[in-house]
Formats: sequence, structure tokens, C-alpha cells
Amino acid sequence: MYYYLLSFHSLFRWLLVAALLFSIILAYDRLKRKASFTPFANRLRHWTATIAHLQLLLGFTIYFQSPLLKFAMPASAHPLINDQRFFRYIHAGLMLLSIVLITIGSARAKRMSTAAGQYRTMLIWFVIALLIMFIAIPWPFSPFVARPFIRPL
Repeated sequence: MYYYLLSFHSLFRWLLVAALLFSIILAYDRLKRKASFTPFANRLRHWTATIAHLQLLLGFTIYFQSPLLKFAMPASAHPLINDQRFFRYIHAGLMLLSIVLITIGSARAKRMSTAAGQYRTMLIWFVIALLIMFIAIPWPFSPFVARPFIRPL
């Protein structure tokens, strides 16, 4: 069960990254063109936040079932950042922060009175969240902890 959750979490991250990128591109384009805030843009804002929350729930489920995190940290202090420290603190903390930023950005954009304000708010908050996510994703080329781009089912 754990491995399937981990694989789904790995695949679902790409849906979240795609939704964020699409939202950012749309917000930038519509802000630049001074377009009105359409129902499509509102749905995209909402679904991006929803996908982020679902990914967070998957992440929490994995976090509390992970055999890597269930055991106490080793006493050795060889690497400053090892797998356990990365996933326990850096990945979990930064991803939680990015989901909070997406949630705040989505809520603020929803309450803005002008279309420009809505698009600007989405753009700023979603870009910051995406940058933080990119730092916290365990990329295959990461010097700290490497994981595959897609974990097979």
C-alpha cells in the first residue's frame, strides 16, 4: 500500500506542477493583456489549489507511514543532509509552506475587486510557491537526495 501511495504521490506532483505553470502563464498573459477575470480563470485558480491540497493529503499519509521516517535519526553526523533529514524536515516543511502560499494566493485572488488584482495576486503567490516547490522536490540530480522523475507503479 505504501509503495502505491508513494508512486501516486510522485505522479500527482506533475499534475500539480502543470496546474501551477498553467495558472502562472494564464495569469501573466491575462494581466499583460488587461483581460477580465473569466470563469475559466477562476476555475483554474480553484482547481490548482484543490490539486495542491490533495497532494498535501497524499504527502501527509506517506509521511506518517514512511519506514524511512518511523525510526529515530541515526546518531552519526556524517552527511549534513541525508535522506531522513531531507524528507523529515526540508521536504515536508517547504512543501507545507508552498501549499500554504497557494492557499493564501488563491483566497486573496478570489476576493480581489479588479481582474488585474486577481491575476497579479495569482501570479505572485503561485510563482513563489512553485519556486519553493522546486527547491523541495527530490530531483534525480539533487546532491542531497535523489529520486526518479517518475516512480513506476
